[in-house]
Parts: sequence; C-alpha cells; structure tokens
Amino acid sequence: MTDGFTMDADWLAFHPNPARPDFGPPAGAVDAHCHVFGPGDHFPYAPERKYTPCDAGRDRLFALRDFLGFERNVVVQATCHGTDNSAMVDALIHSGGKARGVAAVAAGVTRSEIAAMHEAGVRGVRFNYVKRLVDPKPDLLYRRIIDLVAEFGWHVVIYFEAADLAEKWDFFTSLPTIVVVDHMGRPDVTKSLGDPDFARFLRLMERGNIWAKVTCPERLSRSGPPGYDDFVPFAREVVGRFPDRVLWGTDWPHPNMAMVGHMPDDGWLVDMIPRIATTAELQRKLLVDNPMRLYWPEAAP
Repeated sequence: MTDGFTMDADWLAFHPNPARPDFGPPAGAVDAHCHVFGPGDHFPYAPERKYTPCDAGRDRLFALRDFLGFERNVVVQATCHGTDNSAMVDALIHSGGKARGVAAVAAGVTRSEIAAMHEAGVRGVRFNYVKRLVDPKPDLLYRRIIDLVAEFGWHVVIYFEAADLAEKWDFFTSLPTIVVVDHMGRPDVTKSLGDPDFARFLRLMERGNIWAKVTCPERLSRSGPPGYDDFVPFAREVVGRFPDRVLWGTDWPHPNMAMVGHMPDDGWLVDMIPRIATTAELQRKLLVDNPMRLYWPEAAP
C-alpha cells in the first residue's frame, strides 16, 4: 500500500542506495528532469491515472540531489497526479528557491491559476503524447493553454515517441514559445544515427526555439546498464550539434520501468555525463548555463 493507494504489483521502486558518482558536476549544476510522487496520503494520485507508483516525495528528491552533487532541480509534473500540481508545487515551495517546475494543466485552467503557479516557481507546461500513458487532447485545446502561459514567459515541454513526430510536425513547428522535447523524442537507439526518425528529430532541433533533454538512457537503451552504450552516440550527437539548447536530468524516481526490467542506479546516470558532453565547456552548458537561462534567467551566468 502507499497510504490508501495500492502500488502496481509490478512497479519497480527507485534505487534505495545509489553509488556516489565518479564524475563531479560543475558548481551550480541542475537536475533538469525529475518528478515527485505523493506521498499518496497527502497528495492523492489522480483517479484517471494509468499507473500507481511508489511514494517518492520531495525530501527524498532533495537528498538525492545533494548526494549526487547537484544544486538545483526542475520538477516535472508526473502523469500519475494528472493536472493536480499540488505535490510538484509543494516541492518548489519547500526548495528554498532551488527548484523550478513544469506543470500539466486542464483545459479550463485560468489566468489566476497560472499566475499562482508562476509565483511558486513553475516555468513551463507539459503536453504528453505517449498514448500508453495518457489520452492526448486536440491541438486546439493545447493552443489555448499555450497562448495563456506565453504571457508569463513559460515554455512548452512535449513528450512523444519517435514515430509520432511526423504526424505532429506541423503543430510542433507552429508553437511560438521555446519548446523542450523530452528524452530526445525517444529515438530507437538500436538503429544508426542516420535513421529517418532520428534525422527528422534533428531537423526539428535545427529550429532555433527547440530544445532537447538528453535523458533516460535507462529507458531507451537496449544494451543496458551500467554503460547504456547504445544511447551514447545519439545523446552525444545532439549535445555536439546543439550545445546551447540541451538539458540533462535523472528522471528520478524513474516511472514505469517494469517494461524495461531494471531500476537504474542514479550514480551510473551521472557518470554517463562526460561520455555525452565530452568537454568541460559542454558539461557546463548542459548542466549549468542552459538550465539556468531557461529556469532562473534572473540568476543566469
């Protein structure tokens, strides 16, 4: 049980004792993609959720941040909480200014609700197009939300699978805000860098308002841990070609890993950073300069 909610029987809980990474992130480094789940007795999971996770609250997240050598977090609304952003906003409020957020909002969200979340530290809105996780909504609904949050300078985060990009190309390329793509659009890393789906994603990245998170080797790799070697060339290509528009994050507490079959050690994930950002300059852009510019522009280097 997770305090009144029955965790999915095949749910894999986050690694309880990750290794301390050998790679030391530069001062000011940001984990720019992570989540909080519950606790369910205080922040109930959404009735329409497609999974029920373990509890993974803000205190565990902040402890992991400190252990791995990071200074800040970007907390992305988890689909198990639907459009009730209370757990995410609570984490921001209790972060001492060291966390920003990305929300998921309902069709009828009001300007005052956006303003309240902005005050708490939310700086983006996320649209999930992965059909096994959510039921995507019509483009017109998303457009109304985008026009509303654009007033506050928020960006849009999109999560989709590689094969779906062609269908959504016209809509994604019409968006007026900065657009951040989760997990490089989930490329098939068993294929070559010349794969048509990945080539299409790189063409999307050539547009100046598109950013990408070079995240989730544990989710995308087929070669597996600890090196996730098949993921590395794809992430290195994106970082090398678009160094000023890339972000990195742990994806803690790693939702929906049962289909993958293992839970990653977050220390392993940190140690992959110098393999995908191969110089100190690239590492600083990935971990400090870019996330600070996007989420803390008032304090950016």
